[in-house]
Amino acid sequence: MQNISSTYIKEIFTSIQGEGPYIGQKHIFVRFCKCNLACKFCDTDFDIKNAKKYSIDELYEILSSINADIISFTGGEPLLDCDFLEAFLKKYKNKLNKKIYLETNGICFLELEKIIDYIDIISMDIKLKSATGQENNFSKNEEFIKTASNKELFIKIVFDENILDKEIIKTSTLAKKYNLKLILQPKMPIDKNLDIEKVFEKFYLNYHNIFLIPQTHKFLNLA
Repeated sequence: MQNISSTYIKEIFTSIQGEGPYIGQKHIFVRFCKCNLACKFCDTDFDIKNAKKYSIDELYEILSSINADIISFTGGEPLLDCDFLEAFLKKYKNKLNKKIYLETNGICFLELEKIIDYIDIISMDIKLKSATGQENNFSKNEEFIKTASNKELFIKIVFDENILDKEIIKTSTLAKKYNLKLILQPKMPIDKNLDIEKVFEKFYLNYHNIFLIPQTHKFLNLA
C-alpha cells in the first residue's frame, strides 16, 4: 500500500521544455525517485537519500508559488507514485490553475486509470530495447494508449544506431493506428555511426505524422 500523504521527490525546478511538441515553453519539473525500468543510458539518481520527502500540502505550497503555466511530473516513473498524485491532484488541481503534463514510459496503464481525469498532456516515452536494453512492452504500451484515449497524448522514442527495422515498424504502426504524433529523439550524444536521415525516412515510409526533435535543452545548456 502506497503512502498517499507524502513521497520522496528528487528535485523541483523550472526550466524550458527541451523535448517534444511543447519544446521552448516554461515548465515546472517535479522529478520523482521511483522507476520500474533500468535503461542503460539513464543518468538519473534515484537514491532517496539524495531526495526530499514532501507532503501533498508542502508540494502545493511550492508549485502554487512558481510563475509557470505547466507542471511536468517526470522521473523515473511518476505513475509509481499514482496514489500520492491522485490525492494531490484531487485536492489541488483546480486551485493550481496549471496544466498537468505527465512524462511516462507508458507501461503502468492501471496506475494511469487512477489519475487520468486530472491529466492534461501525456508524453509517452516508448522504450526501445535496441536503445535501452529493456525488453519491449508494446502490448502494455497499447493498453496505456487506450486508457489515455481522451487526452492529449504523443509518443516519443529515443533511438540510436542500433534501432531495428521491426521496432520502426511496430512503433510507427502503433502511432498510426491511434493517429498520434510520433517524436523521434536521437540519443545524446549522437553517435557518428547514426544515420539520422535514413532512420527518419524508414519511419516516414510507414507514417507521416512524425517529428525529429533532439534534446534542445542540452544544446542550450539548460537543466
